[in-house]
Amino acid sequence: MQESDPKLYSNVVEILKKEANEGTSKKVTSSSKAFLWLTRSLNFTVNLLELIEKNTKVDMEQAVEEAYESTLKPWHGWISSTAYRVARKLIPDNKTMIEILVSESKDEETLKHDIKTFTTLLIPLLDEIRSILETYGLDRLKAT
Repeated sequence: MQESDPKLYSNVVEILKKEANEGTSKKVTSSSKAFLWLTRSLNFTVNLLELIEKNTKVDMEQAVEEAYESTLKPWHGWISSTAYRVARKLIPDNKTMIEILVSESKDEETLKHDIKTFTTLLIPLLDEIRSILETYGLDRLKAT
């Protein structure tokens, strides 16, 4: 796609606008839908990381459930909800998850600082993206 019109395909907003004008933005294979679900996944990740940052001893399954309920569940249909229930069985325990995250940091305090820095930078970007998705009527789309 990029090769056919490099100027158009170098800007996500232009891609969303083009698909909205063509009436293809709500199709399963559209860039608009992919961008929407990427954004929702990032919202889930931010929510989960904020829960971990507040309490590194949090029950991981409970934290994932809370993040899912507030970010992805409202947009999932029965197929996606079923897939989530299956994936939930693969959630690592708290000790394993924190060890994985801390391996990139040096200790839990550094991890908390890194999470805070990451989420503080990402949240305004996600807010801007949400506004753009709203402009093109993409913010309310559900999955199957």
